[in-house]
This record gives sequence, C-alpha cells and structure tokens, in this order.
Amino acid sequence: MNQNPVFRVVAKILFAPIIMFGLYVQFHGDFGPGGGFQAGVIIAAAFILHALVFGLQAGRQIISARVNLWMMVLGVTIYGAVGIVSMAKGGLFLDYTALTGSVGSGQHIGILVVEFGVGLTVTSVMLALFHAFAGFVEDRAND
Repeated sequence: MNQNPVFRVVAKILFAPIIMFGLYVQFHGDFGPGGGFQAGVIIAAAFILHALVFGLQAGRQIISARVNLWMMVLGVTIYGAVGIVSMAKGGLFLDYTALTGSVGSGQHIGILVVEFGVGLTVTSVMLALFHAFAGFVEDRAND
C-alpha cells in the first residue's frame, strides 16, 4: 500500500485534519458529545492510517515505542493526580469542586484535565495495540 501515490497523498492530506478533529472532540467533550475516549480513538486513527499507508517503521518514527509507553504513563498519572489533589484538598477522589472551592470552575477544570489524561491514555494504548498486532502479523509473514 505504501507504493500507491493516491493513498500516500490522501494520507498526508488527512493526517492533520483528523488530529484537529480529535482535539476538537477532546476539548468540546465537556459541553457536548465527545470527550477523552472518543478523542483518543480519533487521534490514534490518524497515526494508524499513517502507519498503514507508509509502513510500520514510518509509524514508529513519528511515535516510538518508548514515547508511546511514556504517554500511557503520563495519561494515567494525570487522571490519578486529579483525584489525589482533590482528596488532598479535603474532597473525595475526583471531587472536582474541591480543586478550586467553586462548583463551576472546579468542575470545568477537573473534567478538562481528567479527559485529557483519558485521551492521552486511550491514544497510546490504541497505538500500542495496533503496533503489537501489526508487528505480530508482519513477523508471522516473514517466517
């Protein structure tokens, strides 16, 4: 597939808009449909499209396995840190109101940060799963 010029051009054109749409879903999720999980899948789809068209090695050049692992760790850490901070401020785990003391601003800030952590985690897990299965199939084909 990486030799087809139509696929290559279309993948290059669509890569940035797919990521932009994923970011829109990410940051619009507290006002309407969407959020971290949906955005994570959409953003991962852009990187998976790139890897399908240009090859697994080209996909790993954009986000290496090491960076992907750190993205997973960072996403889960962000999610957990919001809960720990809210507990440290006297609230329950993920009690967003405790973050600022105000219901409106605490809920808004809390859900944005938590959804960002979820989006980062979902993106990196989807990429890890894709590369694990695609690499397995590629290895089996070479046997």
